[in-house]
Amino acid sequence: MASFSFGAGNARKLASIPLYAAGRVATLVIPRSRDEWVFGCAVGVADGALELWKVAAERRVPAVWLVANAREEADAAARGIRTVRKSSLRGFWRTARARVVVVTHGFGDVNRYAVSGAFVAQLWHGIPLKRIGLDSSETVRPPARLPRAVAVLVRRGLAAMYRAAAQRIDVLPAASHLVRARLESAFGLPDGRVPVTGEPRVDVLSRGEPAVRRSAARARMDEATGPLDPRSRLVLYAPTWRDGEPDPAIPDAARWRAIVDTLERHDAVLLVRSHPLGAGEYRPPFPTERVRSLSSDLVADVTPLLPGLDVLVTDYSSLAFDASLVPLPTLFLAPDVEAYGHRRGFYGRFSDVAGDDWSADWRGLVEQLDAVLGDDAARAERVARAERLSSRVHAFRDGRNTERVYRAIETGLARRGAPGSGGSRSAPPSRHPTPPPTKGTR
Repeated sequence: MASFSFGAGNARKLASIPLYAAGRVATLVIPRSRDEWVFGCAVGVADGALELWKVAAERRVPAVWLVANAREEADAAARGIRTVRKSSLRGFWRTARARVVVVTHGFGDVNRYAVSGAFVAQLWHGIPLKRIGLDSSETVRPPARLPRAVAVLVRRGLAAMYRAAAQRIDVLPAASHLVRARLESAFGLPDGRVPVTGEPRVDVLSRGEPAVRRSAARARMDEATGPLDPRSRLVLYAPTWRDGEPDPAIPDAARWRAIVDTLERHDAVLLVRSHPLGAGEYRPPFPTERVRSLSSDLVADVTPLLPGLDVLVTDYSSLAFDASLVPLPTLFLAPDVEAYGHRRGFYGRFSDVAGDDWSADWRGLVEQLDAVLGDDAARAERVARAERLSSRVHAFRDGRNTERVYRAIETGLARRGAPGSGGSRSAPPSRHPTPPPTKGTR
């Protein structure tokens, strides 16, 4: 399993400063086109970038997807999407020429050295519970083994680099006013660049009939994990990233036996989705069909699969917010909440999302899972919690978030003016491309 840490990533950023400088000079002389867009996403041809691609394609926007490898090329080809390798010279050129750059994680989703001067739509990849960006000291963690005085200077320099980079973002859509405040703080952006439009990535959870969404999600899980009994209930376990550290919640043999016994009792299957940047293996020490992998190698974007689940188990992942749109009963397993909160920090309190009855170990989690799978009242109570959470963090539940984001980009482009026309970059898009509804619809 891949592992990544901010310290190692920041070391690479510092080593790449000459390339950033050269790219900046190049983008000053390479003219931007009047209409071309480039798209990229760290997890592949997926997430909010794919939703926005579909809307742009309907409007015949000339665009290309920048990919990292052959697998992403194949995924894009299956969808009829034109691609260019982002690390190639052509990838640099297409990014440098694009009027609009669409990303979901960071500028590395496209060719990071050619972004300056483009209109940047940063769609992000989930509502943050843990602190991100400039709100977290982890973001600017210096490389390991530096002298203390040097580390302090490097941390300040990294913070300045992150803040300067974030200022290139022109549109960063927010799911609600609550979320908008978090994103403004994390990226150091004025509120005009963070419109409340809803997230494109979750439109799939609101479009069409619930039964149709569930059927489609179950079919995709069958393809990814092998045939599943349609009568079996599905539990997804999705721990979040520990900044390169091993996940402390990996069960021992005794806990695995208790987990599998509970699954067998309720005819359920546990699908394990460790974070793609995490470390640690979730594999029972005995053969069983009750535990299967649903890794990012099998499914790049798990969000469209949420309607096919019966229970979500997580810790600090933004999936809890996504799942609230289903709405899906969610259980929280957080054995390191104090240490994680001290290191990363949370927006608000962890209990604001997880409640006061989150589990610190698998023993407690298995008891809660047993109740949710076996007691209709316990399940209904968890569904009600999810609905309350959704009402707090999602301003829209109409499946039209992507359209609102597209209009916000159009508005921003109009205010900036055509390339070379002297339009103001700082002019913000409207905070509300459409008035927020007073009551969401499913």
